[in-house]
Amino acid sequence: MGRPLRREVAMEMHQIRYFLAVAETLNFTRAAEQCNVTQPSLTRAIQKLEEEMGGLLFSREHHNTHLTELGRLAQPHLEAIYSANAAVLAEAKQYRSMDRAPLKLGVMCTISPARLVGFFEQLKTRVPMLDLMIRDLPAKPLVEALLAGELDVALVALPSFPERCTVRPLFTERYLIAFPKGHRFEAMNAIPLAELNGEDYLQRVHCEFRYHFEALGQPKRHNVNVRYHSEREDWVQAMIAAGMGCAVMPEHLAILPGLSTRVIIDPEVSRTVSLVTIAGRRFTPVEQVAIRIAQTHRWDGAETKAGAVGWCDVEVGGGAMPLP
Repeated sequence: MGRPLRREVAMEMHQIRYFLAVAETLNFTRAAEQCNVTQPSLTRAIQKLEEEMGGLLFSREHHNTHLTELGRLAQPHLEAIYSANAAVLAEAKQYRSMDRAPLKLGVMCTISPARLVGFFEQLKTRVPMLDLMIRDLPAKPLVEALLAGELDVALVALPSFPERCTVRPLFTERYLIAFPKGHRFEAMNAIPLAELNGEDYLQRVHCEFRYHFEALGQPKRHNVNVRYHSEREDWVQAMIAAGMGCAVMPEHLAILPGLSTRVIIDPEVSRTVSLVTIAGRRFTPVEQVAIRIAQTHRWDGAETKAGAVGWCDVEVGGGAMPLP
């Protein structure tokens, strides 16, 4: 014998409102007045809800109306649904009437600001009341801040993330070796990683290259002479231009004049910058827009792909905007 078909419950919000009114008043007439509808309309809605739930919610004996066992079981759940819907509607109204729409965006400090210009332009166009707070941090502290609730969304590149994170890949960039003019690397079209062995090296303190290289599971065949350390990308590049050594850096990092670069091979190492959020957190309207823009934005500099969402396109009352 086959398994019975699963009943799909598709209740509507007005049915829940009518049910709660009757549960409060225990009187169909007063509940209809409270909901500003006719009693037949309210009764039909309750009957439809009972059909969807597979049983009677109220027992009516002459003028005595009371909840059935199913009604008592359903009441707290329907109250929670109604309260949550009311909270979402109130929040949406607040965002649409406010002068500012706050967004706390975390950006990995090794992402070139130039890569974000088009994204910021799209975001400002679609959210005119945007109040953007940007916090730049190294990759792992950025994820920690996101997990702690200090950020709404983050742009970060790591080979793996904690289970609580939802990761949406945006763009991939290769790692390069930057070196001064006249260096022996100029004669190469690409540089095997082992060629770094014995080279004077400038350490970019917040570089994530090590995480991505180790994720490949390949043995390290080079040892560099670390001569200088700096948290500042511009200082590292200035020292490279001065002939003080070379450094590994991501493909689209802004490069100062006087530097040359080549792609790393054997192995080729890359990073994927992703938009990261926390699973289970409810998105505000501005967060919804930011996520969708990030996913539809052409990070290679071309025009935004079709389907970009605007501030007025966010639906909050009837259902959240779907996010991949």
